[in-house]
Formats: sequence, structure tokens, C-alpha cells
Amino acid sequence: MKAIEIRNKYLKFFENHGHKVIPTAPLIPENDPSVLFTTAGMQPLVPYLLGEKHPEGTRLTDYQKCVRTNDIEEVGDNRHLTYFEMLGNWSLGDYFKEESIKMSYEFLTKELGIPKEKISVTCFAGDDDCPKDELTAKCWEDAGISKERIYFYGKEDNWWIAGEEGPCGPDTEMFYDTGKPKCSEDCQPSCDCGKYVEIWNNVFMEYYKKDGKYTKLSQKNVDTGLGLERMAMLLQGKETPFDTELFKPVMDKLQELSPKDNIESRRIVAEHLRSSMMIISDGGRPSNIDRGYILRRLIRRMTRHLNKLQIDLDELSDLIELNVNTLKDMYPELEDKKGEIKGIIIAEKDKFMKTLNNGEREFNKVVNKLRNQNIAKIDGKTIFNLYETYGFPPEVTKDLAVENGFEVDMDEVDKLFKEHQEKSRLGSEQKFKGGLAEQNEKTIAYHTATHLLNAALKKVIGENTHQKGSNITTERMRFDFNCDHKLTDEEKKKVEDLVNEWINENLPVTVETMKKEDAIKSGAECMFIEKYPDDVTVYTIGNISKELCGGPHVNSTKEVGHFKIVKEEASSQGVRRIKAILE
Repeated sequence: MKAIEIRNKYLKFFENHGHKVIPTAPLIPENDPSVLFTTAGMQPLVPYLLGEKHPEGTRLTDYQKCVRTNDIEEVGDNRHLTYFEMLGNWSLGDYFKEESIKMSYEFLTKELGIPKEKISVTCFAGDDDCPKDELTAKCWEDAGISKERIYFYGKEDNWWIAGEEGPCGPDTEMFYDTGKPKCSEDCQPSCDCGKYVEIWNNVFMEYYKKDGKYTKLSQKNVDTGLGLERMAMLLQGKETPFDTELFKPVMDKLQELSPKDNIESRRIVAEHLRSSMMIISDGGRPSNIDRGYILRRLIRRMTRHLNKLQIDLDELSDLIELNVNTLKDMYPELEDKKGEIKGIIIAEKDKFMKTLNNGEREFNKVVNKLRNQNIAKIDGKTIFNLYETYGFPPEVTKDLAVENGFEVDMDEVDKLFKEHQEKSRLGSEQKFKGGLAEQNEKTIAYHTATHLLNAALKKVIGENTHQKGSNITTERMRFDFNCDHKLTDEEKKKVEDLVNEWINENLPVTVETMKKEDAIKSGAECMFIEKYPDDVTVYTIGNISKELCGGPHVNSTKEVGHFKIVKEEASSQGVRRIKAILE
């Protein structure tokens, strides 16, 4: 069964069970402080999981485009992906465990045709915070899963929360038995030997965690996620996602073009090409910070491995074309933005080739210096510094070193890279530790301030100025907008004064639900209009701002506080960035 068939079956099944199909949210989140990209189907729905009313009702389903970046360096093995698609269904205070499990079982066994003997499930074992989830286990038994294939695990395996605080609860996970032999007598779903593969996760959100304590939510939710690539792989009897129709045309073409039999490099090129194309199609642009840097890393790593495969880099245009043709039925936006995608990836590739050339010059300086000192080995720190300072890949350094008769200390390089990655990961965790549910008075005020800033920029710069992205934490806001010049001090002051003038006027902030076409006719603005459902929420601030938005917002502008611009800088080509604080 092809991936698009699985997706269509899923959406139709849940639509037939009373769920409204909502559009996928863009990969670049509009106002989420917790992540650089949309990482899960529930992420855009956080306000509604916390109690805000969704315009489409209490039963929702969708497919969500996702990017997760923790494992970029792992891509190349048989399973890691940075871009993937998550299928999900939600109950916002509607049904709970019994109906959720019944529907999951029916979809897996009847719609996908998976024999019930191939399904094992896990449930929460219970602890001091929450009792053992006997009800979920009973629901699975009643559905048709035998008791010996129902397992209980603790919080590490069967409890879900985003970040350190927020809505959470026990979950139940479904596993597919691949038919491989057990690695031991104790082999069960918690084992990572490959016999059991997780295919679906249903989270029963009935708690809220704050300051290490759990309280009951007033609204019980169900949040589920099913990985499309993994399910396609299993149903097609393939060993890896790269063997499915999502990747095979590009994988085959790379094998045809390359004189090198390097499966790892082919996977990296295929995966990073798809991920880069998806990010660009949703507005992503390469840069030296945050999500732009992730995109730059993906394109550069892909380019490096094209070189490693000894494939002419001029083939990149045709590879993009092939990927568009492969994926256009699932993602029509790739065809719509094909020219833009090609331009950005090829330009970034060209920049990286200059980086490689600069790095090679620096490498030659290192080699000449070592020769003059009669040293025949390049230490790991030097190799790592060439990477960190000039972006020169260590494997390229190694190849050139061998060609020039030098030994290299790659063990030290690996050690330094691990330290670097750990620091980066810890920094990322610290930066986004609040989790998906970090909505408090401060972040809500910042959210409203982005609308005021957007309106002020239109007044000062021009009506064609639009928001290109934003990021909010409890300490500051960051706002990207299209602009062809650096703002003058006078322009920045005008923007700042306008926002504070509107704040001091104590303008009312109102919200209403309407049809999308009516919202547009009324003059409401939004990013990615095509991604919104038919019924939308529109926030209006006095007579100065009207935008489609998920919220939440303050009730009146006086609650925002004093607005101050602390920095204005380039974000990417044609896009500027303002960093501001509320005092």
C-alpha cells in the first residue's frame, strides 16, 4: 500500500467517525516558542488542547508535515529521517480511552488489513502520580488484543509531555511485529532489536504538570500520532523507508549516477534533498541562525555527499525535478514552488563550494606549516578548527591529508564533535525547555505585540510589508518581515512609537469565528492562507489590526506593557528581523 493511499484511508476513516479534516500547518510555526520547526501534529493545536474552542469542533484529524533536527548526523542509517509526515486524530474534551482504542484497532485491522496477531500494545504501569492504566488494557482486550500481547511500562515509555510543564498523561503505544525472531526470551516491545516497531501512539491528556506536581485537567483530550513513512515501509514489507516509493526513484538515480557504491551517502542525499525542498516550500530560507542554519546544514551536508558519491553537482537540478515528480501528488506545493526551490538550493550549493575552496586554501597553509616542522600527523583539534571556522568537512580534510602523505587523528575529531554536539543539544534544550505549552501572561502579551508590530510596519514601511515568521519566549519576541533595506533609526523609532501609542490607547482585542473566504473579504491578514481550515478564528485589535490566528491574546492592548526594539538585522535575503522586549 502506497503512502498516499494510507494517508487518504486514514483521513477518510476518521472523517467517517465524525472528525473534521483540517489542513496541515506549515513547517515553520507561526508563534511557537518551543521549536524551530513543527515537530508533531499536536503542536499547532496546543491552545485548543488547553481549552480554547477550535472553529472546526471537538473531533479533528489531519496529516502534519514535521521536521525534527536532533538526529541530523544520524541520517544515513536505515531509519532516521529529518522530515516526516505524521497522521493524527484528536478529541478535544469529546471521546476518551474507550472510543479512541476502538477506532485505532478498527483502522489497523480492517482498513490497513494488519492481522491482530501482529499487533502488541503497551500501557502505563502506574506510579505515585497516576494509577496503573487498567482501563486502557481492558479496552484493548475487548477490542481483540490478547492479554499476552499487552505490556505495562513506566513514565519513561508510556507517559507523554512536551517540555517540563503542560498538559500530559499516560499513553498507549501500538507495535507491529516484523516477524523477526526474538533476540532473547525477554524480547518485548520495549526492546530495540528490530522485532517490534512502534506504529501509533495515543496520548490520554488528563493531567497538567507544573512545578513537578500533577493536577487533573478540566478537559480530557486524546492526541494521537502515526508515522506515515514507517507505516508505508512495514505494509510494503520493506527494510527501510528508503526502499519505499517516497525515496526509491531518487535512490535509484543516485546509484545510476555514482561510480561509488555508498548506500549511506545516497540516503543522506535523498533524505536531505526532500527535507530541504519541504522546508523551502513552506517559506524556509538558509541563514546562519536558527531554522535557517538547519536548512543550510541540510543543503551543505547533501552537497558534501554528492561530492563523496562523485556525482556532478550540475545534476542537482534534475534531482530536484525528479523529486518534485515523485512527491507532487502528496505535496502539490513542490510543483508550485519548483523554480524557487531550485534557485535557493543551487545558490546555497554554490556558496558552499566557495567555502570548500576557502577551506582547502587554509588546509594547504596547515600542511605547509607542518612540513616545515617535520610533523607528519594532523591533530584532531586542527581538523575540528578547520570545520568550525571555515566549514571545512573533516572527511574532506582526512582525504586530502592522506593524499598529501599525512596521518590524521580522527579519534580526537570524533571526541571533539561529540562534545560540540552535546553542547549544541543542551543549548537547544535550554532555549526551548518550556515545551509546547509555554503559554502564560508574558507569552500571550508578546503574541499580541506581534500583531501590533505587523500593523506598525505596514504604516511605516508600506502596505506590502508582511510577517514572514515569529518566535516568542517569556523574555523576548522575534519578528521576521519582508523588506529590501536596513531600517533607519528614524523608521525604528516610528515603529516603536506607533506600537506604544496603540498600547496606551487600551484598544479592545476581540475574537470571532467565520468562514475563511469571509475573513479574507473582511480584510483579515494571515500567513499561509491555504493552510487554514474553512472555519477560522479572527483576532481584531481596535481598527488597526485584523488577522487570522490561533491565539491566545490579551483582552486589551494596555495589558501588553511597554514595547521596545532592541535589535534590527537581516534574517535572509529580502527578509529583516526585529528583536523586541516588553518592559
